[in-house]
Amino acid sequence: MSFWRELKPAAFAAAPVTAAILALLAGVMLLASGATPTIPDRFFQLYEFAPVFLIEVSHFLSSILGLVLVLLAFGLKARLDGAWWATMATLLVASPLALFKAFAWEEAVLLAGFAALLAPFHGAFPRKARLARMEVTPGWLFSAFAAVAGAGLLGIWSFQHADYGDKPFWAVMADADAARAIRSWAGAAVLLFGFGIWRLFASAATPKVVGEDDPELERVRAIIAKAEDSEPGSNLALLGDKRFLFSSSGESFLMFGVRGRSWISLGAPVGRRDERMDLLWRFRELADAHAARPGFYGLDPEHLPDVVELGFAIAKVGESAMVSLETFTIEGTKRGNLRRAWRQAGEAGALFEVVPPEGVQAILPELQAISDAWLVHHAGADKSFSMGGFYPAYVAEFPVGVVRFEGKIIAFATLWTTANKSAFSMDLMRYVDEGPRRIMDFLFVELIEWGRREGYAAIEFGMAPLSGLEGRPLAPVLSRVGALIFERGEEIYNFQGVRAYKGKYDPVWRPRYIAAPNKWSIPLLLADMGLLTSGGVAGLAKRPKKSEEPAAAA
Repeated sequence: MSFWRELKPAAFAAAPVTAAILALLAGVMLLASGATPTIPDRFFQLYEFAPVFLIEVSHFLSSILGLVLVLLAFGLKARLDGAWWATMATLLVASPLALFKAFAWEEAVLLAGFAALLAPFHGAFPRKARLARMEVTPGWLFSAFAAVAGAGLLGIWSFQHADYGDKPFWAVMADADAARAIRSWAGAAVLLFGFGIWRLFASAATPKVVGEDDPELERVRAIIAKAEDSEPGSNLALLGDKRFLFSSSGESFLMFGVRGRSWISLGAPVGRRDERMDLLWRFRELADAHAARPGFYGLDPEHLPDVVELGFAIAKVGESAMVSLETFTIEGTKRGNLRRAWRQAGEAGALFEVVPPEGVQAILPELQAISDAWLVHHAGADKSFSMGGFYPAYVAEFPVGVVRFEGKIIAFATLWTTANKSAFSMDLMRYVDEGPRRIMDFLFVELIEWGRREGYAAIEFGMAPLSGLEGRPLAPVLSRVGALIFERGEEIYNFQGVRAYKGKYDPVWRPRYIAAPNKWSIPLLLADMGLLTSGGVAGLAKRPKKSEEPAAAA
């Protein structure tokens, strides 16, 4: 018993992969057996006491169950509880069917032995996701297709080189034994085809979104208001499109979005630092239980040791710009253009003001009109998930910096603040071309001065995507591809323009990362991340109505 106690952890750790391999082999065995000729002597012995209908049905169902075992191997490898139960049931049904199919007692013994071997390891399959939600990759589907196709080719070869070798192929097809093999193989092939089509539309189970009217959103507000570990981007939790995982104390949360099988956490947990690691593990375990693909987007360098502890692969996705308010000044020749733009706008009559959240409701119609006019000339629809969009309830959550000209608002920026005043940032920035030129430079300078008066240490200008990635020959493939897109992809997105526009404020560039269970998941997560942010393919494809855009739009 002591030996088993020592061996048990290793045995349970190896059980999922071992069971998947055995299920795959058992499935291939049944597929091959169903597609090849039966042993004549055994068939005649079986025929003496078993009705023909039972033999035909057993032969057909054995091949179908063979394919089922091949597909269940995916779920066993993923440690799904439902896959364990389904495999046990399939083995216990397939074992007696092997006897009625062609008195194949060897198959019956092997299948029963596999069931007996698998039975004690139920605890090695803890994931409670529905079996219908198991992840089946294109590679797995191709493997199943290869197994079915191989069984069919083996059947053709067997019938051509058995007692039927002196008959033409069409005559072989008319033989009863060959007909049974063809029916079995065709049934498995049709089932596999139907399964593949279904998997195109199936998706992982998704938790509930916490929207504007959900009481959970009030908990999120309370945590953000006093969080010791948060960034300006934590305010995206109030957008109304996130799922949340709360700590046991209720003083921290992790926000994430779901698209298909991708569960993407936006940044690190918000709230108490001592609860961060527990939330990271719980998020991974929750995604694992739902057979989902977890990931973390927009991580700061200080968060990397934690995700390394989760066993995740890491890739750089860009750099964020941060400017220290203590040292920033518009004086000097280096900032001459910025200083002139600020002074000219002020002399022309531009006025700056920060409207507190309680006063935003009164100016929402004006802000909405500016936003609508701005969107007409810019690609894409209103953003979501990792970027704020103009949603009235969301805009009213924050203070808004506005620029008035001749009594009318012509530019605005919603402001993300933090409880510890380590930094603040602009979220939604929009304007109309009805006032002084370079009005956004005027707005930024005034916001910097406002942040300094309010006691903030820094201002964040947001992320420059794909900035700072290495294109060297020995750099990771994802970095080299990202660097190439940054250099050559200006028609897709103004990558270099964004970097240059933010760079004129001489920021400190901080790298940002994405983390995933393995490096091959990262491109899939990035694609789903882009679609979540853009509102799907339709939002991503929307183009501006005029080709020339102001430089400040970067």
